[in-house]
Amino acid sequence: MDFGIWFLLAAALVFFMQCGFMMLEAGFTRAKNAGNIIMKNIMDFSMGAIAFLLLGFTLLTAEDYLFGFIGIPNLNIFTDFSNFDFSDFIFNLVFCATAATIVTGAMAERTKFTAYIIYAVVICAVIYPVQAGWVWNESGWLAKMGYVDFAGSSAIHMVGGICAFIGAFILGPRIGKYTVDKTTGKKVVNAIPGHSLTLGALGTFILWLGWYGFNGAAAESVAQLGSIFVTTTLAPSAGAIATMLFTWIKNGKPDISMTLNGALAGLVGITAGTSNVDALGALTIGAVAGILVVLAIEFIDIKLQVDDPVGAVAVHGVCGIWGTLAVGLFARPIVKGEDVISDVTGLFYGGGAGLLGVQALGVLAIAAWTIATITITFLIIKKVHGLRASTEDEILGLDSTEHGLISCYADFLPVASSNLQVMGGHSAPSIAVAPSVAIPVTDVSTGKKLTKVTVITRISKFGELREALDKIEITGLTVTNVMGYGLQRGHSHTYRGVPLESPLHPKIQVDIVVSKVPVDVLVKTIKEALYTGSIGDGKIFIYDVENVIKVRTGEEGYTALQDSVLAE
Repeated sequence: MDFGIWFLLAAALVFFMQCGFMMLEAGFTRAKNAGNIIMKNIMDFSMGAIAFLLLGFTLLTAEDYLFGFIGIPNLNIFTDFSNFDFSDFIFNLVFCATAATIVTGAMAERTKFTAYIIYAVVICAVIYPVQAGWVWNESGWLAKMGYVDFAGSSAIHMVGGICAFIGAFILGPRIGKYTVDKTTGKKVVNAIPGHSLTLGALGTFILWLGWYGFNGAAAESVAQLGSIFVTTTLAPSAGAIATMLFTWIKNGKPDISMTLNGALAGLVGITAGTSNVDALGALTIGAVAGILVVLAIEFIDIKLQVDDPVGAVAVHGVCGIWGTLAVGLFARPIVKGEDVISDVTGLFYGGGAGLLGVQALGVLAIAAWTIATITITFLIIKKVHGLRASTEDEILGLDSTEHGLISCYADFLPVASSNLQVMGGHSAPSIAVAPSVAIPVTDVSTGKKLTKVTVITRISKFGELREALDKIEITGLTVTNVMGYGLQRGHSHTYRGVPLESPLHPKIQVDIVVSKVPVDVLVKTIKEALYTGSIGDGKIFIYDVENVIKVRTGEEGYTALQDSVLAE
């Protein structure tokens, strides 16, 4: 077998993992940001490739390596292209891009696109290459100590996970993710479901496929490659099963999205020791990772209240640490014929604690480097350029505000989170109408007359409106996502540089049917909740309702409205 060809084919598989990351991240977040995630994933590779070419590659692989710490940069690809190691560059590039793209998911839905490009370049040019050289450059200080990270549990995944955690922490949570219960004063964690579990699952399977190249690229014999394929199959299988069973027992139902994370956790966990453990070791590492990822996701989300929409910190950061340390426990000599697959021994196979100590030292050193450099990077970006998108941009969706795209799904309405409970006005100019003039209303209906009140307003005002309606005992309403424009014709949008003929703006329509609650009270409550004095506050439509029939009981009129889930 020509392992030079396999080396490049495996690199192509790792490149294809970018597609998997993109699908997973898009599926686990809301549709209004899917295009932004697509752009970030293609740009972190494209911009990262140039940054890695100009600086990162030589920092990692240079033969002139200073004090076991860093390579001396050169531009041999431009000055001596014929003798340049093409294969080695592509191989290292695709792994570098993986470390950068991990960060995308944890910081999704509220990061400026330009800020993302800046820190992705810094990761690919400096942060990743320096510590990766410690591990994989023959002159690297960790490599000389016998540190084992065959395919990058620490050098790639832990680094990406740490960058993701610090970025999400500095950036802050998505609007509506954490709120305060006004009754108890306690913080509430709100779920913000992704728009397509199908996309997330497809992304997971693509990543699993690519992982055979990720772990197997550096194999030097068919026997070693076969062993790597076995461990790369068993660990994620055990991880997925462990997560499924753990969530089933814990929550009463097997959690689908967590199980997808469990498979990835097993893959991350086995990456460091994929060539150094046997089947039992792979199963154990994967199973532990599958449980660990659930505990870590819930701890980060609920206890630390760091908003990570896709679980990247737990999957890559926490399980990357576990997988690296696990080599010091489960590594064992493996020889098949003349092929030496593994020549290191961990604690559980009689090798003592020496390897485990080296692994722990490496984890601490790489983590310290990553924490220091990425924190400085994010803080500088936040201070000088700005890291987070504006409140309005986040509410409307980054597809629209960052890229001029109404939706990635042109035939469907953008999905709005049901738990948006935010304040903030519109950017349109203010109308000089005082609240004392705008809000008062006259008596519209009395008695048991049936009246339908329809409100069309900004998505961002729904949380305040719902809270106000609760206070006047409106017990049911119907909410619909709608699109349209008024005299101002909404925001302008283009597709491939061409203006769209009918620009539409996302709104919500709230329908309420009342009888017991006076309509004048309802209308006044709605106006008080929605009024800002700016274009876009919304409109209220009032209709007479001839009759209401409850299908389940046959009740009509006023009686039919009582105990209803659709109206007061």
